[in-house]
Amino acid sequence: MSSSTPSTLPSLSLLQRFARIAPYFREGRLGILVAIVGSLIGAATEPMIPELMKPLLDQGFTGRQLPLWAIPAAIIGIFAVRGVAGFVAQYALSWAAHRGVQALREALFLRILNARPGMFTQQSASSLTNTLVYEVQGGAQQLVNSVLTLLKDSLTLAALLGYLLWLNWKLTLFVGVLFPAVAWVMRSVGRRLHRLAREGQDATDALGYVVEENVLAWRIVRLHGAEPTQARRFDTHALTLRRVMLKIVAASGAMTPITQMITAMALSAVICVALWQSNASGTTVGGFVAFITAMLMLVAPVKHLSDVMAPITRGLASVERGLELLDTAPAETGGNHRVHRAEGEIGLREVTLSYRDDQHPALDNMSLQIGAGETVALVGPSGAGKSTLANLLPRFVEPSSGTVRLDGVPLAEWEITCLRRQFALVSQDVVLFNDTVAANVALGDPHPDPERVEAALKGAWLWDFVQGLPQGQHTVIGHNGGQFSGGQRQRLAIARALYKDAPILILDEATSALDTESERAVQAGLETLMRGRTTLIIAHRLSTIEHADRIVVMEAGRVVEQGPHATLLAAGGLYARLHAMQFRS
Repeated sequence: MSSSTPSTLPSLSLLQRFARIAPYFREGRLGILVAIVGSLIGAATEPMIPELMKPLLDQGFTGRQLPLWAIPAAIIGIFAVRGVAGFVAQYALSWAAHRGVQALREALFLRILNARPGMFTQQSASSLTNTLVYEVQGGAQQLVNSVLTLLKDSLTLAALLGYLLWLNWKLTLFVGVLFPAVAWVMRSVGRRLHRLAREGQDATDALGYVVEENVLAWRIVRLHGAEPTQARRFDTHALTLRRVMLKIVAASGAMTPITQMITAMALSAVICVALWQSNASGTTVGGFVAFITAMLMLVAPVKHLSDVMAPITRGLASVERGLELLDTAPAETGGNHRVHRAEGEIGLREVTLSYRDDQHPALDNMSLQIGAGETVALVGPSGAGKSTLANLLPRFVEPSSGTVRLDGVPLAEWEITCLRRQFALVSQDVVLFNDTVAANVALGDPHPDPERVEAALKGAWLWDFVQGLPQGQHTVIGHNGGQFSGGQRQRLAIARALYKDAPILILDEATSALDTESERAVQAGLETLMRGRTTLIIAHRLSTIEHADRIVVMEAGRVVEQGPHATLLAAGGLYARLHAMQFRS
C-alpha cells in the first residue's frame, strides 16, 4: 500500500506554488490586506529610530536646547505604534490563514468521502489522516509565520534602504552588493530544502503506517511474539526519518552563517567608506551614527529573510500534499438516472474484473441474471469471486469489461448516491462509529426515529441488551464498539440494515460471529426482512442458505453451477462436494 503520491510540483516557481493554494485563501483577502497595512505602518517606524540619533547626538550632548522628555517620549510612541501594528498584522494574517485552512480541510474531507474507491487501496489511513489533520495545519502555521516575516522584513528593508538613500545615496549603493549573493544562496538552498521536505513527509508517512499497523494488529503481534521484528521495522523507518530531518537542519542552518558572512563583509566595507567620506565632507556625528545605525539595522531583516526560505518551503510542501490529494483522487462520477426505490433486478453480462494485470481475474467473463425479489446465495471456495461480485453492485469496484445493470440500467448511468441507497450491506467486517447506538443503527439519517431504531434492534435480537445499557439506545458505544462482543457488533450491523429498509440486501457472512441460539433468532429476523427484496447471501456455512431460491456456485471467477439446494446435491458437482466436506467435518 502506498503511503504517498509522487510530487509533480518541484518544477513550479515559488509564486506559482503560492498561486496554486491562493483560491482556498480567497475569503481571507480582507485579513491579508489588513496585515499588509499593519506591516507597512510597522516598517515605517523602523527608520525613525536612527533618525532620532541625529538630534540626540547633535543637540542633546552639545548643550543645545532639547527638552529632556522629547526623545524618550518619541521612543515610547514609536514602539507603541510598532507593537500595535505588529499585533494587528499577525492576528489578521492568522485569521486569513485559518479560514483558508478550514476551506482546504473541508475540501479534502469531502474528497475523502466521495473519492473513487481505488484511492483507499493506494493510500494508507495514516497517510490520509496525517495529510488532512497535521500536514495542512502545520504547513499553514509555518506559512503564516514565514509570510509575516517575509512581509514585515521586506517592508522594513525597503524603509531602511529608502532612509539610507535619503541620508547618503552614494554609500547606500554599496548595500546593493548584498542582494545578488543572498538571493543566490536562498534560491540554491531553497531547492534542496523543498526536496528534503518531500522526503521528510514520505518518511513520516511510512513511520506512521508502521504504527497504524501495529495498533490495529496488536493482538496478532503479541500472540506470535513479533514484537522484536516490528520494533526493528519501526527503528528502520525512524532512522530514515531522523537522517532526513538532520539533512533539513543542516541545509537550513547553513543558510544563516553564509548570509551573515556576506552581510558582515559588505557592512565592513560600507563603514570604512562612510568614515572616509565623513572626514572629507564634514558630516555631523549624529548624521554618521544615524547612517551606521540604519545600516546595522539592515542585518536583522536580511538575516530573517535568509532564514525564512526553509519554513516557507516546508509549509508549502505540507499544504501542497492536500492539493495533490485533490488532484490524484478524483471524485466519483455517475449518471443522472434516479428512482426512489428500485425493483431489484440485477444483471451481469460478460463481466471481467482484474485487480492486477499479472493475476488471474477475480471475475472471468461472468454472466448472471437475478430477478427482483429473488434470494440468491453465492457459494464457493475462497478466492472464487463472491465478495468481488457483491462489491460490484454498489460500485465499490469497477469491472474491467462487461456490463452490470440494475433494473436494466447500467450502473454507470445511475446517480451514485441514489444507486447506493438501493443497497443494505451486512458484512463479516463490522465497522461501528464512536457514537450512540441509535446513530449507528440509523447511520446516514440525521434525525433517527427512536421507534424505527427499536424495531430494528428487536429484529436483530439486540433490544434486550441495549435496554440494559446506561442510556439505552442513546449510549455511546466507544471506539468501533469496543464494549460490544463480536456477536453483538454483527447484530448491530444487521439492525442497521433493517433500519435502512433498502430493496436489495447483501449479506456477506452476516451471521458468522453468532452462536447457534443467536443465529437462529437473527435468521428469523433476516427471513422477515428478505421478503419482497432481492437478497444476495455470501456464506461458507452452507446450512444457512439451503432455503435460498437459487444457489450460485462460483470457482475462479466463474459460475460453475446454479440451482436449488436439492438439485445441486443431486448433481454431485462442486456444491455437493463442498456440502459433503462441511457436514462430514
